[in-house]
Amino acid sequence: MRRRRTAEILLTLLLMMTGVLALHANLLMRDTTSLTDAETTSVFTELDSLQTIRAHLVRLGARRLPPVPPEAIDTETLWLARVIYSETKRPEEMELVAWVVRNRVETQYRGKTTYQDVVLDPFQFSAFIPYNPRRHYYMRLTPYSRTPGWQQALSIAYYVRFADTTHRPFSIRTRHFYSEQSMTGRLLPIWAEGVQPVQLTRYRVDPRRLRFYEDIS
Repeated sequence: MRRRRTAEILLTLLLMMTGVLALHANLLMRDTTSLTDAETTSVFTELDSLQTIRAHLVRLGARRLPPVPPEAIDTETLWLARVIYSETKRPEEMELVAWVVRNRVETQYRGKTTYQDVVLDPFQFSAFIPYNPRRHYYMRLTPYSRTPGWQQALSIAYYVRFADTTHRPFSIRTRHFYSEQSMTGRLLPIWAEGVQPVQLTRYRVDPRRLRFYEDIS
């Protein structure tokens, strides 16, 4: 309980210092230097809970997320960050992959109910396949690691984990994706044959890089 409370306090202070606090979506798109005294006061008086902070992080979008204090990253968020970072280094793609993983957790796909179990589910995510030489590297990443782009992956993982379901970019039944560029010997996996990919609306993602699918068994 003490660790959670400390993480909440640190996150609140961080967001206050980084200037991402705002009351409404229209304020998020404005230069904070132009806020009136009344608006500034209301910003600080109403941001009084982690739930509110998380809501504002979601509105900011993946490209604008500030770093999350290491103390706020729990084990489940860490595993989510590891898998999205292993799949891509582009923030918009990391967010979409994170939602696929969350969908698997929430629907208990293949009987897995935690982020760690979903990530380590045999032969589901390429970097974590047994004997993959990259597996050890990604499993050693911690909230304190400073590999380029890793802190952004942690932020994206954090906000996707706690985002309201209304921010889901596709249906909860979307639990599969693949990259044409990473395929060897064939253009697409067997499970994608004859199936149309999900049409994305939030981001424009090159279909040669990632395609997402729903209702795959």
